[in-house]
Amino acid sequence: MRADRLLTMIMLLQTRGKMTAQALAERLEVSRRTILRDIDALSAAGVPIYADGGHGGGIALDESYRTTLAGLQEREIRALVVNANAPLLREVGLEASDQTMLKLLAALPLAQQSSVEHIRQRILIDPTWWWRDAQSLAWWDQLQQAVHTDRCVLAVYERHDGAVVERTLEPYSLVAKSSIWYLIAARAGELRTYRVSRFRQVTLLDTSYQRRQDFDLPTHWQEQLRRFGAIQADYSFTLRMDADRLSFLQQIVPGRYQPPSAPDADGWVSVRIHLESHDLAIMLVFGLGAHARVVEPPELQAAIQQTAQAVLGQHLG
Repeated sequence: MRADRLLTMIMLLQTRGKMTAQALAERLEVSRRTILRDIDALSAAGVPIYADGGHGGGIALDESYRTTLAGLQEREIRALVVNANAPLLREVGLEASDQTMLKLLAALPLAQQSSVEHIRQRILIDPTWWWRDAQSLAWWDQLQQAVHTDRCVLAVYERHDGAVVERTLEPYSLVAKSSIWYLIAARAGELRTYRVSRFRQVTLLDTSYQRRQDFDLPTHWQEQLRRFGAIQADYSFTLRMDADRLSFLQQIVPGRYQPPSAPDADGWVSVRIHLESHDLAIMLVFGLGAHARVVEPPELQAAIQQTAQAVLGQHLG
């Protein structure tokens, strides 16, 4: 609809500043001619929008102009309210307080205000684990400040192999994945991902750095997820197991196994599972106990037998 497109154009100009007609046309998926007609329509409606020609020109709003929330649709209001309840946001100082909700409520048209309390009482997204240690680290504030102000840090970090190293980092972004915080930072010109809980010390430096212009956090993180998935889930094995225990897999290793085969006459299925290591596979098999049997690879079968004998010897000897 044209009204939605006009509102989107205003929001784009308000958040990004000056844009060319071609850039707006590509973003809104219309022709450049349509954008020019929309500009005339907004100007006629009293919106302080103007266009500059020539090199460096573009379309912009008056700097003092701000839209209200009157154009929000109900589903957009619901999204704002649900996202404001995310508990992990409290750790980076972005939680929505009761005062924030009051401001949102006051800015909405009367007909839409009931949607706020309605959705607050019906949906809550909590991405944190039940037994997660929520105690903040002593240097957490310094790390956040470095990310927000583009300042370097001197960090002492424990690698996955147990080695402790000291590094000067350029912190770009903080990302929460399954209630675990990660830091994306540049070192020696290369972007790397660090698990925040492995930092042993972080010192904020006076040195600033220049962020790469081509860095886009959502794009970078999606690429990291694809790469991590290929690296971490590099141990595959097949189990024959009781179909009634598939719920155990859903709880312990969600998203790490392929759809099972149809149950056989005994009610058992074959499942292909992908985990990070041979050791984790052993732990999963023992967790399933007598409800599963290793089909392949042979070395996992042998490891299960050896481990079972060792456990029996430990408890019966």
